[in-house]
Amino acid sequence: MNIGTAIKKLRVRKTLNQQDFANRIGITQTYLSQIENGHKRPSLEVLEFIAKDSKIPLPIMFWCGVELEDITETKREAYKMLKPSIDALITSLF
Repeated sequence: MNIGTAIKKLRVRKTLNQQDFANRIGITQTYLSQIENGHKRPSLEVLEFIAKDSKIPLPIMFWCGVELEDITETKREAYKMLKPSIDALITSLF
């Protein structure tokens, strides 16, 4: 799971730079950069702030961080077929 990538996508979609987004959620720009680049793992509290600011449920943010390697081999084909539709639905709702 790469939650940092999901957070970066949310931030970019909101057209915010790291400094502005970090200020909005109460962390430093350096810490946000480390999260987005996979060098640090955010606490649940930080994830909740990000989800609230982004107006998305926390489980949706987790979904956006799922990578193919997180899925068991026997279910990867189903994941690959469903992921584009689920991502499109999430984008249209949030």
